[in-house]
Amino acid sequence: MRAKLIILDFDGTLGDTREIILRTNKELLALKGYPIPSDRVILDTVGLPLEQCFLAMFPDFPREKLPEWVAAYRQIFEDLRSTVGPSLFPGVMETLEQLYRKGYRLSVASSRGRASLRSLLSDLGLAEYICYALGKEDVFPAKPDPEPVLKTLRDLGYSAGETLVVGDMPVDILMGVRAGARTCGVSYGNSSREALLEAGADFVIDEFSELAGHLE
Repeated sequence: MRAKLIILDFDGTLGDTREIILRTNKELLALKGYPIPSDRVILDTVGLPLEQCFLAMFPDFPREKLPEWVAAYRQIFEDLRSTVGPSLFPGVMETLEQLYRKGYRLSVASSRGRASLRSLLSDLGLAEYICYALGKEDVFPAKPDPEPVLKTLRDLGYSAGETLVVGDMPVDILMGVRAGARTCGVSYGNSSREALLEAGADFVIDEFSELAGHLE
């Protein structure tokens, strides 16, 4: 069945947030006196809610400190936005406009906080093309659970068979697969082609502009 609804990840798929995520994590960890892991360890947490990111990097992290760390992370991220980005990946704006004009419904499912997600979509000029956006506070459980996709389908009135999920991390692909949707990985984000295919991606694209060709 031809896709009618496209559910998009944000970080690493639409927005190039790699540098600001790395900088924010490193500034926060330095502020709190924690060891700074490798870039790869930090980037492997992309797509998870912030609380889970900290727990993934530090399994013994005291859970009572999570709210304080989340608030500090968000403040550092906002402080860095004017100098570090993020920016759109090449071809994102043009491709979303093309898909929108062709009648596809475009939505976003992100583990980013709702306010931050909506602000970024607006500032980057994407809000007019996105009919529905889920942030961290809008759905539970989070990726890789299928609930973000299932909630989107319920609220917009589509079936999994009419849906394509697009993301750069295995958690995005697993979310879509577990919901029964087709899935597309993007290799230019924070993971790898091999990891995306292993998670079950139906296909992987190297540039966002390639997406339109797979929908014909």
